[in-house]
Amino acid sequence: MNDAAVRSSLATLVQTEISPAPAESVAGGSINRCFRYRTATGSLFVKVAKDRDPLEAESAGLHELRGVGAVRTPQVFGIASAGDRTLLALEWLDLRAATPATDATLGEQLADLHRAVKPMFGWQRSNFIGTTPQINLWSNDWLYFWRTHRFEPQFELAITNGAGAPLVERMALLNTLMDGFFVAHRPQASLLHGDLWGGNVACDSVGLPVIFDPAVYFGDRECDIAMTRLFGGFSREFYGAYAATWALPAGAEQRSELYNLYHVLNHFNLFGGNYLQQAAAMVEKLLAELGH
Repeated sequence: MNDAAVRSSLATLVQTEISPAPAESVAGGSINRCFRYRTATGSLFVKVAKDRDPLEAESAGLHELRGVGAVRTPQVFGIASAGDRTLLALEWLDLRAATPATDATLGEQLADLHRAVKPMFGWQRSNFIGTTPQINLWSNDWLYFWRTHRFEPQFELAITNGAGAPLVERMALLNTLMDGFFVAHRPQASLLHGDLWGGNVACDSVGLPVIFDPAVYFGDRECDIAMTRLFGGFSREFYGAYAATWALPAGAEQRSELYNLYHVLNHFNLFGGNYLQQAAAMVEKLLAELGH
């Protein structure tokens, strides 16, 4: 990475003096390199990527979430180019691990975020879940949106990536029958973080929740809650506060398995390994719920 080019681009972006080199390399996920840069007015969190589109999607998602004002997100200063790299400059926040009190506040605030609704499902642009493209074409039918823009793309990738014929057959059956989970469920199109696992949540220096690295779209709010359960890390205070603010409807537990199957298939398609066995077990559990 050319430090001089990065410094020049950042200085133009934020209109202030930038340190000659990053103060430190920082954790920021497994996809992009991230750095802390000092400026004359404070520090910046800078994400560096080869491809521009994912950073533009992330920037747009953070703007969407921040516009609601329900949960704190890092302020976006902008996107710039430095040679063959793209930079996303964000507000530097002194983050720390969430506490039960933070979790309770997040539960309330997330319910408030989910009250931001649209008349259709989707978003203004497609984005990414990890490095996998995530299609967000608008639809007025939630089941159509979920089947066409979430389940089926991952299903097709899984076939390409080596899912065996027995599992493919069972997933095809689930695709045909998943209407059974939506007989009486007509969700609103709520604003979703879209990738709400424990690694994308923290608290700031005064103990308020912060969410970041979104995969934003408008969909069933149960999707965000489902993902919090997939890898753990959220306390009972979080779920209690969310339920007290806006309880989930009947059948949410069964749909949670369906919604999380999307993420498990995506992990298989990205990383391989035991995620395929986990997906197979989830498919069987869902089909059993449907009597198959």
